[in-house]
Amino acid sequence: MSPTAPLPRLPATSVNANVRPLVDALVRDADALRLAVTTHSAGCRLVDAGIHCRGSLEAGRRIAEICMGGLGHVVLGHVFDRWPSLSVHSDEPVLACLGSQYAGWSLSHGEGKGAFHALGSGPARAIARREALFDELGYVDRCDTTCIVLEVDREPPPEVIEKIVSSCAVVASALTVILTPTTSLAGTTQVVARVLEVALHKVHALGFPLAELVDGTACAPLPCPGGDFLTAMGRTNDAILFGGRVQLYVDSPDDTTADLAQRLPSSGSRDYGRPFAEVFREVEYDFYKIDPMLFAPAEVSVSSLRSGRTFRAGQIDRDALVRSFDGAVDAARG
Repeated sequence: MSPTAPLPRLPATSVNANVRPLVDALVRDADALRLAVTTHSAGCRLVDAGIHCRGSLEAGRRIAEICMGGLGHVVLGHVFDRWPSLSVHSDEPVLACLGSQYAGWSLSHGEGKGAFHALGSGPARAIARREALFDELGYVDRCDTTCIVLEVDREPPPEVIEKIVSSCAVVASALTVILTPTTSLAGTTQVVARVLEVALHKVHALGFPLAELVDGTACAPLPCPGGDFLTAMGRTNDAILFGGRVQLYVDSPDDTTADLAQRLPSSGSRDYGRPFAEVFREVEYDFYKIDPMLFAPAEVSVSSLRSGRTFRAGQIDRDALVRSFDGAVDAARG
């Protein structure tokens, strides 16, 4: 976003206060959702959504809404070709997606093979403000309770918990950490539910003024979790890159709206066309070697609220989804 662009008109709401009842309900319903709730040695509350327990699609759906700061709705359905699907909506997409859901807080401890590394998402980011993005958003949150979601397959060490607690200026018992391994039902669901957020992140990267972004909806197919991390991560990314559909409503002139629609789809990237797991393997598992323009939905519609015109670009790649989600099954059938 240009430094001279107006700041988005974010609501005077606390994303952390918004999610408190959602987090409490998640914990209350833990048994039904196949979650495990424990207290970390550092004093915070841990919600295991798939490491030592099974977890569930419903848990992932709820966790996705927590990630969005209580400003988004996620619905599971069966309307995407041969696969289940989910749809996402937010009428405060900038704050819900960039100010809360985006996995932008890097949390690490240690070195070598035993090092812990995770990207934190959820409302705790808006209190800690460890990312330059929050200066652009002009948003500051304050709350005496907070929650962070980590897409990991093991518990964070005490040093990471202490960093979160210190950065958020809360006592440890006021922090809830939700763990969602990518290979779990909940992990796969909450990642695919980022389809709108992925679009918002690319909108920001393209320099489109966030103040002109009014509303947004999105949907994507929901794959079965992969049996290993690389397969699982590949499928969740492919769901968005090859199967994600996004509708944005903007308060912009037609030329700006049309330009955004044309530049937004994933197909504009030099790395588009191959399964994400293959791309990731070829760059030796270094995300920073992948073209950042790849991370985007497959198909977009952008509507100008000034003229009423809608501009569309990109398309669903069903064959790529079949290869990613069902390739081994289809090959076995010949």
